[in-house]
Amino acid sequence: MTDEQPPAEPPKPAEPSGVDLARVALRAAKEQARARGDAAQQKRQARRGGGLRSGARADGRDPMAFGAAINRLITERGWEAPAAVGGVMGRWPEIVGEDLAKHCEPEKYDEDERVLVVRCDSTAWATNLRLLAPQLVARLNEDLGHGAVKLIKVNGPSGPARRYGPLRAPGSTGPGDTYG
Repeated sequence: MTDEQPPAEPPKPAEPSGVDLARVALRAAKEQARARGDAAQQKRQARRGGGLRSGARADGRDPMAFGAAINRLITERGWEAPAAVGGVMGRWPEIVGEDLAKHCEPEKYDEDERVLVVRCDSTAWATNLRLLAPQLVARLNEDLGHGAVKLIKVNGPSGPARRYGPLRAPGSTGPGDTYG
């Protein structure tokens, strides 16, 4: 008798939620409908005695406005959430207030974890932002949609590079209160 255990399975990637699945399904349905419409139009044109022709009516080959092209690209690639968060980063002073925006700025957004990382210029402002974080998460989710931001990770200021030399006391940490 041997006590053999099956090999451990690798962890499964996080499955998309219902809203994400709905977005993907809607995007796929729109692409299929667009493809069916294009194919039907090409059939009609072929029956009339020619391939693709330019005409008086708009079709998929016509130039489009830059904003419309960008919106189409964002929708086709599924970049709605990152683009919305980028817009929030641009409107940061409006969302958190001028005073807080002077001392704290968003650094990055992790789409998989739904975490917004914010850096503050002092430990006092970092503590203040940590206290306001639940209210900010609620406000951001009102703008972006429910669950777009689950957590705000607040980083304090980064300290200066440690200098080593003859005038340093061994084991000293430097000005830890200001940069810790």
